[in-house]
Formats: sequence, C-alpha cells, structure tokens
Amino acid sequence: MVQPWQTGKIIRIEDETKNTKRFWIEMTAMSNFDFKPGQFVTIDLPIHEKPNKRWRSYSIASWPDGTNVFELVIVLLEGGQGTNYLFHEVGVGSELTLRGPQGVFVLPENIDRDLFFICTGTGVAPFRSMARHIYNHNIPHKELHLIFGCRKLEDCLYEKELKDLEEKLPSFHYYPTYSREVPENAKHLIRIGYVHSIYEEICNRNKREGDNNVPVVSTASFYLCGWKNMIDEAKQRIQALGYDRKSIHQELYG
Repeated sequence: MVQPWQTGKIIRIEDETKNTKRFWIEMTAMSNFDFKPGQFVTIDLPIHEKPNKRWRSYSIASWPDGTNVFELVIVLLEGGQGTNYLFHEVGVGSELTLRGPQGVFVLPENIDRDLFFICTGTGVAPFRSMARHIYNHNIPHKELHLIFGCRKLEDCLYEKELKDLEEKLPSFHYYPTYSREVPENAKHLIRIGYVHSIYEEICNRNKREGDNNVPVVSTASFYLCGWKNMIDEAKQRIQALGYDRKSIHQELYG
C-alpha cells in the first residue's frame, strides 16, 4: 500500500561539516513518528513539474525515541537540485511534504551473528540509528563493526558521538578511514585508505581452522550503504572472502 504524503516542519538546522547539514523535522499531525532504524523518508520537493523528478529519499539518522521528531543528515551535491533547494531555500519553520518511514534495510529480529556496517559519507546515517538503538534498548547482539569511509578528517560525521559509543558499548567497534588525507595527519587518524581493507582484515583474522585445515569464515552479516561503486566492489570482495550473497544487505545512494 502506498503511504500517504504528510507534512513535516523543520525545527532545527545545524552544520555538521562544510558541506553537510543536519535537519530535525517534526511530524506535526502525529505525536509519535514510529520507524525502524535503517528506514528512510521520501521528500517531495518543488523543483520539477514531474513527481518522479521531485522526489528525494534520505535515510533517517536518528533513532526511535517516542517523539514525532526525527533527523536527516544531507550532503550538498554539486549541481544537485534537491540538495541545493534544501540548503538554500528552506529554513527553520519551513514545511516539507514527505512520506515514510519506508524500506527493509533494518536490523534482523535476532542478532545472532557479527554485523558489519560499511558506509561512505552520509551512508553512516542508518548505522548511527541502528547502533544507538541497540545500545539504548540493551538488545542482545554479537560484535558490531562500523567501517566509515570519508575523504578527509574534516568530512567525518558524528565522530565524537561514535567514539563515545565505542567506549560505552564494548562490542561496538568504530573504524573511520580517510581516502584523501595527507600522511602527515596519520597520527591523528585510525587509518588512511578505503573501507575494503578493514573488513577484509577483520574477516581474515576471524577465520578458524576447519576440517583438513581448511579455513572456515565466521558467521556475519554485511550492511552496505553509500555510493554504487563502493557497494559493487564490497559485494565482490565479501563473496571472495567466502560469504554467501544472502549475507549482504545494501542501501544505494545515487
């Protein structure tokens, strides 16, 4: 069933990085906006005559808290009509037409294996929601690995919050990595490079010896969120590590 369009009001906007903003949206017609961590909303922006040219979907970056307010984190895309409208034409008090929550990119009901959250840029949004939801409700789980790729240190989203969560939740491991940072800054970083080498290293380390000394991969599920090139490469590499395609879940941007 197609969800109805509803009205949301922007109640707060903050700069997260030089080209990324956080938007808090209040659903004015309800007292509780209920969603599952990992889901998204679709916004109908007045930027084109055709409806399918106006719609933009964004993962919810906050977690269910019993209120009618949720958060989106959005990056300004060069030449992007939707993000340019949101960055330059709306402000606190502006109303948006949207529908949701939507999507099946959500946590399993029973977290009986390690989870790898692999993302780039604003693809961190659903994983921030998932990790905080697990922590807030003390949901039984295995190891959680958040592998977050950015270009430079200044592009990292929610860094302090995710580091704090790593200290509070021993099973949560946060691995930011930077593809275009200069080597001189390496002392301030965990890694310089791309996300792929990190989950490969962890998975190879977790292999155990099976029958006839044949390595056996540990049970795990992989959640991928970001641009198509990253997701396509990750799917190939994860399967090359010995994991089944069914263990991979994805949310594509762009």
